[in-house]
Amino acid sequence: MRQPGVKPTGRAKRIEPMAHISNGARRPVLVAPILFAALSWIVTVPMPARAESPLALLSTLVSESGIERQEGVAYGPSPRHRLDVYRGAGHRGGTRGADNPQPIVVFFYGGSWKKGDRSIYQFVGSALAARGITTVIPDYRLFPDVKFPAFVEDAALAYRWAADNLATACTPVIVAGHSAGAHIAALLALDPSYRASAAPGRPAPAAWIGLAGPYAFDPTTWSSTRDIFIGVSASLTRPVAFVTPQSPPALVMHGRDDSVVRMFNLRDLATAYRAAGVPIETRELDGIAHMGIVLALARPFRWRAPVLDDMVRFIERQAESSRLARTACG
Repeated sequence: MRQPGVKPTGRAKRIEPMAHISNGARRPVLVAPILFAALSWIVTVPMPARAESPLALLSTLVSESGIERQEGVAYGPSPRHRLDVYRGAGHRGGTRGADNPQPIVVFFYGGSWKKGDRSIYQFVGSALAARGITTVIPDYRLFPDVKFPAFVEDAALAYRWAADNLATACTPVIVAGHSAGAHIAALLALDPSYRASAAPGRPAPAAWIGLAGPYAFDPTTWSSTRDIFIGVSASLTRPVAFVTPQSPPALVMHGRDDSVVRMFNLRDLATAYRAAGVPIETRELDGIAHMGIVLALARPFRWRAPVLDDMVRFIERQAESSRLARTACG
């Protein structure tokens, strides 16, 4: 079932942090605030190609040790169609037929649909992998090279790769994302047309997770996003419009101090989910802003909010529910 013309493997190596990041208390050393500032900067400031490399180094510094990372796997024909796979020590996921394989998450980073690089998010992949979750982080095409819905179509191709190369009947795939990546994950989970086109015959995501995502706003009316979504109906761009009784379970989290994506996006989505009778878990986090919610996955910042613990518990519950629903996995 592998997609024709797509390389099934990439380089694999272990992530070994170059320094201890925390002094054991709640005060990280200098690299932590540098990473916080750098990742906040990437959301708002355009960058030339490969300017992300110093940020990738900072991400490595706050990543878990002993994690295997398979780098640069092609999932489609574009140079931006590359992904990395993170697995914990002694993993059993990612191989068809493995007993009790690890849950699988495909995580889409944010960047206003304009910027970003998977190498910056090593701290996300390694955090989840260290907790027993095989994690896929793909790049995808960005504006102005493409417009909506091309980046969601890319996400569907990455989902297809994970379904074909990592998943088994007992390990359905969960999709997740932050900011623009949460918008992408939500559309992939809620609008079946993307999977029907790019991943026909593959099962829908077992669930999805959104961190600070814009699920309800209309991007065709905002000057900062209008050109990215030009020429399409607003209803096609809003994940909240696709919620039905058949939608997968969701966990959505949002910081109360987020001034980039407003809280109404979480609340409107939750209202739609509950009206449809579909399970949704929400978290409104005090003292957390837009970048803080994803940075809470990194070791120096976990004390600020239980984002990682909540994600892991949700993923494990959904994986177990899917396993129990399939008699072959009992």
